[in-house]
Amino acid sequence: MYKNESNQNIVIRALALLLICCSFTASAQLSLTGQIRSRAELRDGYGTLQPIGNSNAFFISQRTRLTFNYKSSRLIFQTSLQDVRLWGQDASTISLADGSKLGVHEAWAEIILSNKTDKDFKISPVDYFAVKIGRQELSYDDERLLGATDWIAQARQHDAIVLKMLNKGWQLDLGAAFNQNTDATNYNGTYYVAGNVSPTVKDSQGNLVNTPAGLIPLVNAAGISSKTGNPSFINPPGTNGLNQNYKSLQYLYVAKKIDKTRISALLLADEFGKYRLDSVKNTSGTDVGYVYGRRFDLSGANTRITTGLLINPVFGAKNQWKLNGGFYYQGGHDKDGLTLSAYTSTLSAIYSPAKFAYTAGWDYLSGNDAFSTSTTNHRFDPLYGTPHKFWGYMDYFYAVSGAPNGGLSNPYLKVKYTSANARLSTELANHYFYLAQNQKSTAGQAIDKYLGTEFDLTTSYKLNKITTVDLGLSYMAATSSMEYAKNITPGTAHLSPVWAYLQLNIKPDFLNK
Repeated sequence: MYKNESNQNIVIRALALLLICCSFTASAQLSLTGQIRSRAELRDGYGTLQPIGNSNAFFISQRTRLTFNYKSSRLIFQTSLQDVRLWGQDASTISLADGSKLGVHEAWAEIILSNKTDKDFKISPVDYFAVKIGRQELSYDDERLLGATDWIAQARQHDAIVLKMLNKGWQLDLGAAFNQNTDATNYNGTYYVAGNVSPTVKDSQGNLVNTPAGLIPLVNAAGISSKTGNPSFINPPGTNGLNQNYKSLQYLYVAKKIDKTRISALLLADEFGKYRLDSVKNTSGTDVGYVYGRRFDLSGANTRITTGLLINPVFGAKNQWKLNGGFYYQGGHDKDGLTLSAYTSTLSAIYSPAKFAYTAGWDYLSGNDAFSTSTTNHRFDPLYGTPHKFWGYMDYFYAVSGAPNGGLSNPYLKVKYTSANARLSTELANHYFYLAQNQKSTAGQAIDKYLGTEFDLTTSYKLNKITTVDLGLSYMAATSSMEYAKNITPGTAHLSPVWAYLQLNIKPDFLNK
């Protein structure tokens, strides 16, 4: 899981050697950039409502990155090493047994096969064509469905291959990914179990035991293994509340700019391994308990299809008006095998006359009606995007704590100021949250669809060309309906959550004076 210190030294020495060798290559472009992003957070109801009696939390997280990029006429190569941790998470003096949280965020190569702007290519049938392979970020449009999720410290990457083509104003990307757990000899089939499974779990009697191999344990709210529990992970594989990583993924992205209007289309299929409920008996003294879980050893996959359009026209003599409209449909089957029929729509207008920009918009994500007897899942999942950008900075929806069963209706307003030299920007955003579909109270009655109102105030200031300071303060006035939406016992949570952060982001370019 973690690399030991000797592996870390090997990586660092190899990178240093590579830099020395490449420094003598005059015909190629080299860059070596870094990032230290430290963020202090005060959480008093971030992500979900805080139970009455609980105290707020304060911590400092840090991302450290070192990114090497090499570019020639035939190849682009990039490697990004990343360390993510909380201050004080490790002892001030560690041993080899403590391991290292150093990991590879990106490691990809883009093989250029056609480029009409490069004289080295005597024949180029299209403007640009390349094959990009390896661990990479997938980011398109406004990152609504595919994004790098840069807000979270670890961000998101995919192990994938992407065919990239540009021709006469058209962009076409065709990508695919396939996940597997092991390359062991005589491994049976291609069954895939999501990573981050805890090495230990409490059985149905509360005894701590090793997690059975090939099993994702199910636990209840008390952490005890239960048939009706939820999957238990060290860290859930999906940031959109998805508790199962995909087995395979394929997508086609097409975009075209016509005058001042950009139109893009996405067709994406992600497949999830099929599972069966299983149990493993555990005997501890006179106690006989069971570890219940999901065992991924069934053939086939549950395939989910997402497709839609996004249109971005720009108007005005100074391009001061921008519109954004999109619609996406989700069909096939969800990760649990249920028939899926869901959709999302987005519509917004931005007016930027000078230093101020004004935005009004509305996002709608379908959900399930608690009074319906349908077995079809109507809850839309925004795939592998960056939810932090869209539905409030406190991340109550489609981020760390998942999607509300009843979906979401979110009208919002924003006003943003940017200084003349672009060094200072301040934004105030206001979100109104409603359930898209009816949900039941504990008495079996329909609850009020209004969930609450969130205010997000953020400020960003560029100290210099490599350093930015960010400050944010968020407040929510939640209703009792939010407790139902977050699966919290009514009357047990604070309904006025607050969240604040202060972030220092340093991004030097070591080879650029």
